[in-house]
Amino acid sequence: MNVSDNEGARKRRIILHIDMNAFYCSVHAAEEPDVYKGKPTAVAGSVELRKGILVTSSYEARALGIRTGMTVRQALILCPELILISPNFDLYRKYSRGFLKIVGNYTPLVEAVSIDECFLDITGSSQFGTPIQIAETIAWRVKEELSLPCSIGIAPNKLLAKMASDMRKPDAITILRKREVPKLLWGKPCQTLYGIGSRTADKLLRLNIRTIGELAAADEKVLIERFGVYGAWMKRAANGSDDAPVEPLQEAPKSIGHTTTLPADLIDRDQYRRVLLNLADQTTRRLRHQRMVCSTVQITIRDPDMRTISRSSTLSIPTEANEDVYRIACRLMDMHWKEGNPVRLLGITLQGLTQKKETPLQLDLFSYEENPKKERLMNAMDILRDKYGEDAVLTAGMLGDDPSTLIRNKKLRGTSLQKDFLREKLATDENDY
Repeated sequence: MNVSDNEGARKRRIILHIDMNAFYCSVHAAEEPDVYKGKPTAVAGSVELRKGILVTSSYEARALGIRTGMTVRQALILCPELILISPNFDLYRKYSRGFLKIVGNYTPLVEAVSIDECFLDITGSSQFGTPIQIAETIAWRVKEELSLPCSIGIAPNKLLAKMASDMRKPDAITILRKREVPKLLWGKPCQTLYGIGSRTADKLLRLNIRTIGELAAADEKVLIERFGVYGAWMKRAANGSDDAPVEPLQEAPKSIGHTTTLPADLIDRDQYRRVLLNLADQTTRRLRHQRMVCSTVQITIRDPDMRTISRSSTLSIPTEANEDVYRIACRLMDMHWKEGNPVRLLGITLQGLTQKKETPLQLDLFSYEENPKKERLMNAMDILRDKYGEDAVLTAGMLGDDPSTLIRNKKLRGTSLQKDFLREKLATDENDY
């Protein structure tokens, strides 16, 4: 196949973007329709969400002015009948697996973007019907089998498919063709373009670029000078071009991270070290579940003014141990953050991941006898915690009832971007063949 054939294949792609509408609230309505269906509801209460901030709300609540990011107090003043629900991430993961199982019947090319949205490449799925017929079948099955609404965008690339699914909600199917971009998108603010955030939009505004149309017509050299390769991407995106492939989730992750927004700003070293201990515990737990080791530890720190820094350190010997990650995280924190400065968010990300069985681990004279004992202890603790819960066996430093301990609660705690549970499903599915 020559270059022109490749370009032709890209132009003929058919991509779906599926967005589960008000997912968390919709899941609770599906589970307990008598309690929640058709009523103004909102999910709040995660320890990450300070001062009772709403994670999401139902469309009935949105019609009354309720919005994500409001505090519980603000929402109840606006809508006294609002039903507040504590998050249940075990339940959300169950329904996420359910809708991904449905869409997987129509193509193996499924890219899970988060717990409640995915891309599908259905270019080779014509045996199931036309693109609109496939989208209608998926939407019908998701509603029939899971009692959930979803919006689906149909387009020749991922960018436009995402834009299309956002155009009409809830429970709608929208087609967006590249030739329709000038008419439908160019008059909108730059920030409405998928991939452009508020900070970038502010920088574009300083260049007198306010709309997607103005971005499409902007001088590419100026954009590259100001934003680098991202500037060139923005111009292509504003013109409706996107060559990014749909990438199915691979079994092995490239990094494992966990962040937590703190319920109150921390200024004391012992306080934020306790949070780092629990973050190190959970990231290394996930690392060992993947049977991997890491060679780099990165911490993320954010202050109350939303200023964020990330700092990392590379290990001489890859590790899977909580104590190693915790020690490095504390050292990075001490080096790059002055005690007394308030901390709003903390995170640990493990990078440079490799399969443990394929990674040569050099042991020195002082550790070659001790390490196997530590490994057996870690494995025994993991088995007990897998069976009896995260709090079944803890180190002394992890005991207590302060908010950082809730990092271990997988039912109340979670993020829409974590996809470990999908990798577990992938491994199970592969073992079935």
